[in-house]
Amino acid sequence: MKSRTIWWTVGTTGLISTLVFAGGFGYAVKDVLFPSAVQNPIVTAPQETAAPSGSIETKEKVQLVTLGDSLTAGTGDGTGKGYVGRFREKLQTQLNKPVYVLNNLAIPGATTTALLKEWDQKKTTDALKQADLILLTIGGNDIFQGGTGIFDNATQEFNPDAAAKRVEPTLVNLKKILADIHQANPDATVMYIGLYHPFLDLDEKKAGSLIVQKFNDAAFALTNQYPNMIFVPTYDLFERNLNKYLFTDHFHPNQDGYERIAERMAQILK
Repeated sequence: MKSRTIWWTVGTTGLISTLVFAGGFGYAVKDVLFPSAVQNPIVTAPQETAAPSGSIETKEKVQLVTLGDSLTAGTGDGTGKGYVGRFREKLQTQLNKPVYVLNNLAIPGATTTALLKEWDQKKTTDALKQADLILLTIGGNDIFQGGTGIFDNATQEFNPDAAAKRVEPTLVNLKKILADIHQANPDATVMYIGLYHPFLDLDEKKAGSLIVQKFNDAAFALTNQYPNMIFVPTYDLFERNLNKYLFTDHFHPNQDGYERIAERMAQILK
């Protein structure tokens, strides 16, 4: 009698385990065969309370939260993808798992000062807590201001003085932004996209290049203070054939420019 009971218990337990495994396997197969994120430039996921800790390679899906200025918003890309949508597609293929844009909090024209002011109003902290991967562009509007003050009124030659004076205040704000991001979500991977020189073809002495390099070097040092932050260099992507990769406004990337940024980001995470 006891032997029969033992064998019945073992058999029942085995059957339950098999059913649970089959259900989990079926769910995984469904995600692989029917990924909902493949067709759309930017695909959003349902809101969750928090992102589990661990690297993106170990997760069943990856949730992106993006913030910053018009580059993260995708200004200049007629497809609407920008670097965010293009990077999401590449990362999804690379990891062979769903990648979603949970929130895109980018504001065209934003400066570091504006981003800090919007921090609480846009509930940025709550969004960041849910992210596995955080993407950020900021600082270009602070330094270049669309060309304001950095061209001589008489000759229209590039004048680096105005841009040079804006570097240090921008770095002070960037340091605060990165600290706030880390405090909100110390487990997320953060990718900060560095600056390129949009007026390089108008800057015969390349004085602006030294300013951009100074800023990028300091930004790299700031991101390097945190184990999960990555600085993404972009200067070299636009250094040659600048106009080939810029939008008609001569400031934002075009489709090809955003593609190069997205490819650089995906390569870094390989």
